[in-house]
Formats: sequence, structure tokens, C-alpha cells
Amino acid sequence: MGRPNIGNRERLLARFNDLLDRRWLTNGGPFLQEFEERLADYLGVPECIAICNGTIALEIAIRALGLAGEVLVPSFTFIATAHALQWQHITPVFCDIDRRTHHLNPELVESRITPQTTGILGVHLWGEPCAIEALTEIANRRRLALLFDASHAFGCSHRGRMIGNFGRAEVFSFHATKCFNTFEGGAVATGDRELAARIRLMRSFGFADYDEVVHLGTNGKMSEVAAAMGLTGLESLDEFIDCNRANYRRYQSLLAGIPGLCLHPVDASERRNYQYVVIEVDEEAAGISRDLLQAVLAAENVLARRYFYPGCHRMEPYRSNPRHATELPETERLSRRVLTLPTGTAVDAEAVETISHLLRLSVENAAEMSSAARRAAVR
Repeated sequence: MGRPNIGNRERLLARFNDLLDRRWLTNGGPFLQEFEERLADYLGVPECIAICNGTIALEIAIRALGLAGEVLVPSFTFIATAHALQWQHITPVFCDIDRRTHHLNPELVESRITPQTTGILGVHLWGEPCAIEALTEIANRRRLALLFDASHAFGCSHRGRMIGNFGRAEVFSFHATKCFNTFEGGAVATGDRELAARIRLMRSFGFADYDEVVHLGTNGKMSEVAAAMGLTGLESLDEFIDCNRANYRRYQSLLAGIPGLCLHPVDASERRNYQYVVIEVDEEAAGISRDLLQAVLAAENVLARRYFYPGCHRMEPYRSNPRHATELPETERLSRRVLTLPTGTAVDAEAVETISHLLRLSVENAAEMSSAARRAAVR
């Protein structure tokens, strides 16, 4: 997928020296405070709470919202989305997706609501927002909490408003693989100050003061070193996105016309991070399967990834549970077709050209390659 974006090394090391001189390494230090202020300002939200990672951020937000029973969620997402619910004995009810957008299909969401449903957990994939208005209407009408997993969507907008401003809260991941990272980290953005106060308590064991615990909590604090990385990354975020955009457009040009390969579109009328270069492989039209195409790239030291194969509902502990025995045809279809290509500041124009050339050659020689693969399988 490329290598992590770093930002200005000199500024980062200066911040590291600063925090070492202060010997304030965690527990809400000055870098953490500044980072949260900068995040809230960038997103245009009243509150943004930095957390040690995106999964813990999801778990805390889920508990702070009082979710229980069943929560509707796509199966076409990273497994942490489902696990953040199940870890707290909340049943993720998997719903199918829209073939065109890859996001939750609101009509199918509505059909899966039961008396045990307490919320909807939407996921913004590939930096594109899911059906925010439709899900908001359902949640309001059915009196359900609406939370968004925005792990892919930092720096993106919807109808002119930054992602982070929708639902009761939106959760970001700042993992090393993301366009913007804090080594490891995450955040919860919300316009609900009461909810934000509860999340702040919960991320630090429920401490309201030095020795006063007033709420159930856990250890979700972000360290000063992670916050320093975040501040440095924010200063270079436009550079990261410009690089991603250039790579995307280069792929768009070079992959055009290859039979069976379809590059997932990006809405350039909105702010986008171009973090994911996503292709769908139509095996019948391309003459080669997605998995064989991935293997060809891997043999040339190109790390292209399947997302989110085979779907959460086909992974443990869900596939063994009869409650999750459901047919999700669009999810299963897409999970057999999607391949993401390397991008980021470590991927230059020459690398994009090489990868695109490999893809074109693979499709052009698909019949011969597929025959060789079958012979190898027989042996």
C-alpha cells in the first residue's frame, strides 16, 4: 500500500526533544492539548477527543452513546468496526451494500431494524461519505443513535462540511497506514459537548481530577509522542493529499481502457484525501481473477491488498454464529473483486507507471497466465 507519510522530520525531532526535555510523556500534555485544538479547528467541530487508536475510539464512543442490544453495520468494512461492538456484547447486525457506492444500502438497513436495535454504525469508505442524509432520516425517525466510522475519511467533506460533523459522533483512525497518521492513534469528533465530556472521562479511567473517579473508564489516552507526530503531520497534510491526488490521476490515465479493470471514482467537487486507489476486477472481462492479479503484483514486490475479503460476516466469531447466517450478495461480490493499489508520498510517478504496466500486461496475457496457474494447482 506504500509506506507511511512522515512530514517534516526536523520539526518532528524538535518536538520530540521538547517533550523529552519536559519529561511529560502522556496524561494530557501540551502537545495533546494543542493537537486536539488543531483537530477541532481543522474539522470545524466543537469537540475532538484524541484517543490511543481508532478501535478504542470506536469502543469508547459506542459505550458513551449507550448502545446495546443490536447495532446495524456493514459487513464490507475492516473487522475492527464489528469487533468494537461485539467486544462489548453488542450484536453487529450485518447489512448489505450498494453496488455502485460500496456503502450501506439505506433501504436494507431499514428492513433489518428490530425492537433490539439501538443504533446504526455507518462507515465512510475510500474517503467517500456513505448515505449520510438517508441514514440520518432513518435514525431520527426510528429513534436510533447514529455513529460513523470515518477511519478512511479524514480531510474529506460532504456538501461543503468536513466529515466529523455528522451523526452523534464520528470516529477517525490515525494508524500508520492512513494518509494522516500519529504512528498509532484515533479521535472522536462531535458537536455534543455532554457526550464529549463523557468520552474524555472514559478515555482516562473515569478520572475527573487527580484522585477522583466519577465514571467507568479505560485507558484510551494518546501519548505526547503520538500527538507530536499528529501536529507535524497536520502541517504537511496538504502535501500528502496533493501527492495522493497526483498518483490517483496518473493511475486513472494509465489504467484507462484495460478490459475488466474499473477504477473507483472520486468526487473531485468535494475535499478528498485520495488515500485509496481502488480497482474492481471483473474476471470475465479481464480474463484473470482478482486473486491471480494480486499474486502477479506480489511476485514483483508490489503490495496490493484485497479489501475487505471475505466480509466481516464470513470471519470469526461471526461466521460460526447462526445469528449471523445471512446472505449479503453485494458484499460477497465486491469482496471478490476489490484490489487497492499503492499510493502515498513514498510512491512516485515511476512506481505508478510500473504498477499500471504490470496490470496491463497481466490482462493482455491473461489466458496464458490463467492456464499456467491451473497447471501449477494440479501439480
